[in-house]
Order: sequence, then structure tokens, then C-alpha cells
Amino acid sequence: MDTVILGTSKLEVTPIAFGTWQYGGDWGPVDEGAAVTAIKRAWDAGINFFDTAQAYGFGRAEGIVGRALADELAHNREGVVLATKGGLRMAGERLVRDSSPEWLRRGVESSLEALRTDHIDLYQVHWPDPATPLVETAEALRELRDEGLIGHVGVSNYSVDQIAEFSRALAVETVQPPYHLFRRDIEADLLPYAQDHDTGVLVYGPLAHGLLGGTMTAATTFPDDDWRSHHPAFTGAGFRANLAAVDALALMAARRGATAGQLALAWVLGHPAVQVAIVGSRHPDHLAESIGALDLRLDDADRAEIERIMATAQPIGGPAPEAMT
Repeated sequence: MDTVILGTSKLEVTPIAFGTWQYGGDWGPVDEGAAVTAIKRAWDAGINFFDTAQAYGFGRAEGIVGRALADELAHNREGVVLATKGGLRMAGERLVRDSSPEWLRRGVESSLEALRTDHIDLYQVHWPDPATPLVETAEALRELRDEGLIGHVGVSNYSVDQIAEFSRALAVETVQPPYHLFRRDIEADLLPYAQDHDTGVLVYGPLAHGLLGGTMTAATTFPDDDWRSHHPAFTGAGFRANLAAVDALALMAARRGATAGQLALAWVLGHPAVQVAIVGSRHPDHLAESIGALDLRLDDADRAEIERIMATAQPIGGPAPEAMT
């Protein structure tokens, strides 16, 4: 699989990263054996970039990654690019933001243990913490980088102003925002900023958390322990309107010998500011479909047709899916 350079980090990564949020428990029951198999299949398929987070089950998802890639991490560490995120913790039953130096160090140490490695290639702050000055977070990460525990520093779910302020203390090398056909707000500010500053962009949710996969219908429901069961993007009139848009995308994709999901991924990766799309998968067949999107090239006429289709859709906004306040 061809690789891309992830902004100023200079990390050489595959444009499809394997995401592991689904292994933390927020998407319903987790079959850890199947998860390990899926990650191994991703590696065998040529993917070298794996994205996880401390908060995905607080060690559960990271532990699955570490177990699945144990041999590669032991014998081919330079060939694997590990990205994880920190800066969230549980306070009783509540998930809260904490990017204090003390919690970030504890988080890095916990992630290293779970991932079975001595360093993390890309460490990202999961959400901005209003209780901790950005300069304190930046200086803490600089120390961890200087100690060799992390290689590169990125942020997730940060605004342009927050990234600029953070970068005055320590350069933000990568950003991880949500981005898909139903959620395009970052086109106005974050993506132009990233292009201007050569900031690497790895987007999450490029398939709108399954909505763009082409398999959902108006009758689709989710288990109570799946966050989508109580999210407005997957219920009501807006959901039905967006399903109609997906049907139209599927017809367009079929003319190209592709699927709606492949079309959606090709659209995301076609933006000049985006280097990587993070795709999670519980099934190897789904992963193979996502990789197939790399062979699909969209021209101006294709993108114009997609715009016409999406004109009838209902945008999905807000800080979803985690709904961190």
C-alpha cells in the first residue's frame, strides 16, 4: 500500500488508519478475539497506522492493539506507527477532560504498558481541557517527547484558535477532527489552517459512523449500549433524509464499480488537506472494502454530482459523537 507523509511529523503512514474506538465498549459488546484478528488482517493488508486512545475502555482498546501487534512491535517496531490519545479520565461515573501534566504523564505510562511498547509514535490530546492552560499541556508533552516516551504531538477536537495558542509553546504536528459528507464544518477554517501550516490531518468518522456504509435502513436500530441508539443523527426525519442521500450515493458509486462507503472515503481523502482517514472495522470484509477506496479517483464532475446529492441531506453538527461538554 502506498504511504503518505503526515504533515510536519514526517511520519510515513498509510492513508487508511485502523481505528479502535469500537473496542472500548461504546459500540456494544466486544469480541476481543475477533478484534485481534481484524487488527492482524489490517497489518497483513498493508496498513501500518493504528489509532487508539486511553479512554477507549481505559486500556481495553490499547491492550487489544498491543496483543494483536505483539510480534510486529517486538521484531519490526519501526514498521508500525502507533497513535493514541490522552487527556480524559473518569470522575466517578463521569468522563471528564484532564490535560494536566500529572494526568498526561500517568496516561502515557498506562498507554505504553497496554500497547506493549517503549514509545508512542504520535500522542494526541483527545479534547481541549478548559481547566488546564494550553501552555502547561504543551510543556508537559515536550518533556515526554524529550524523554523519548512519545515521538510526535497532535491534538484532536481542537479549534483553530486553540491549535494556534498551543503551537506557540509546542508545534502541533497533527490534528484529528471529525469529517465526513454530513459534517463539513472544518472546511471553513481548520483544513485551510492545516494546509497553510503543513499540519498533518487524520480524520475520524469518515463513514459517518456507519451511516455512509450503505447498509442502514429506516428500520435500523442499535443496542442500548451503542452510543448511536440515543444520538439524533440516527433517528427521525433527518436520519431518513440522510439515508435517501446515501442511496443516491450508492447508485452513483455502482456506476463506478464501487460502494457508497468507498465513494465517501475517496471523497474525504480527495481533500488536499487530508492525508489519512481512520476506519474502524469489526469484520475483515469491511476493512477490505475500505482499502478498495484507495483505487477510486474522483474528478471535478464526480465531486459536483456528490454536491448535488448532498444538497438534500441534513448536516450532522455539534461535538458528537462523544458529546463532551
